[in-house]
Amino acid sequence: MTTEATATTGLSRSIQHLLARARAFDARRPWPWDAAVTLLWTAAALVDASGGWRNTAPDPSVPAWLVATLSLALTLPLYRRRRQPLAVLTVMACAALVSAASGAFLQAGYLQLIPLFQIALVRPPRALLWAFALLLPPLLTGAVRFPRGSWDQHVVPTLWAYALVALLGIAVRSRKDHTAALVDRARRLEVERDQEVRLAAAAERTRIAREMHDIIGHNLSVITGLADGGRYAAAKNPERAAQALDAIGTTSREALAELRRLLGVLRDDEQEAARDPQPTLADLDTLITGVRKAGLPVRFDQDGDSPAPTLPPGAQLTVYRVVQEALTNTLKHAGGGARATVLLTHTPREVRAEITDTGPAASPPPPSGQGQGLTGMRERAALYDGTLDTGPLPTGGWLVRLRLPREGSPS
Repeated sequence: MTTEATATTGLSRSIQHLLARARAFDARRPWPWDAAVTLLWTAAALVDASGGWRNTAPDPSVPAWLVATLSLALTLPLYRRRRQPLAVLTVMACAALVSAASGAFLQAGYLQLIPLFQIALVRPPRALLWAFALLLPPLLTGAVRFPRGSWDQHVVPTLWAYALVALLGIAVRSRKDHTAALVDRARRLEVERDQEVRLAAAAERTRIAREMHDIIGHNLSVITGLADGGRYAAAKNPERAAQALDAIGTTSREALAELRRLLGVLRDDEQEAARDPQPTLADLDTLITGVRKAGLPVRFDQDGDSPAPTLPPGAQLTVYRVVQEALTNTLKHAGGGARATVLLTHTPREVRAEITDTGPAASPPPPSGQGQGLTGMRERAALYDGTLDTGPLPTGGWLVRLRLPREGSPS
């Protein structure tokens, strides 16, 4: 950008800034500007009333007191032009009618254009009809009483001036309305953007809470089961206790690795965060093996068609997490001697996962305020238009049933 262009841009911004400050001051305190405009035109009208009006008047013999009175009647009402433009025009039109009928033809009569512009700017369009009804009598009266030249030369140009001023007021009003609409739209878009950011942040926090719960909750439950089994085996079978400790170490390292991966993705300054693939249906065997090592006998069966065509990775993760959460709850709540069964059924229309255990009939669900696991399972199922049913079995134990449609896509 050249120096001249930079200087022009700076000057334009300075002018816009000054105009904005002037408009802001006028919006806060309108009376100084109204008073200044009124005094300016009053002074000009009185100067004309001192003798200059006779140069254009058809009847120069009009009394001076009447000319002065009409001049004040055509100017002083301008102080109220922004608050009561139609009333101001009424007073001025009456004065203009007397001026035209008497033959004074005061130049101050053209000041009627100012309230006419204000009516077009702030009043409904039908108010312009009343304005023209007030403007026509003085114009026609002067043309009839003191004809000068052809009738259309006296009336038509003035009518065109009135029409152009009214159109200018309408144009300025349309521009202001358009600008106000753009400002309002920008404000609403900003509000909507902030709302979307908050909703996205809330959804992300919910997703992170689900992942943290599934990763930490499951692995801690497995570690707890291994520790209880190792303590029991330590007195009778040290070799089994050592195996339990090895399994605890392996499970702990896996949990820490998953936790580091999740936290690494969340770090703003971590550009190369590890993004390992999320678990899929192929990882169910590894999951169930870990649960068995924790002391819960689990039977895993698959029924129906082969998994092909495979589910989307997100849907497979949903099945995996539901099975993981159900087995974790069995470890925590079913008590000793419980057994679990995982049945995965593939059909052309849906995939079903059914997890049951043989715990006591009275085994309660997680206590109030700690049911994040069930909530997370339902949220995951709803994300892929699936359903989740949970509840006690008549013969004792607990049932978790997940249905995911194959052709469904994330909502």
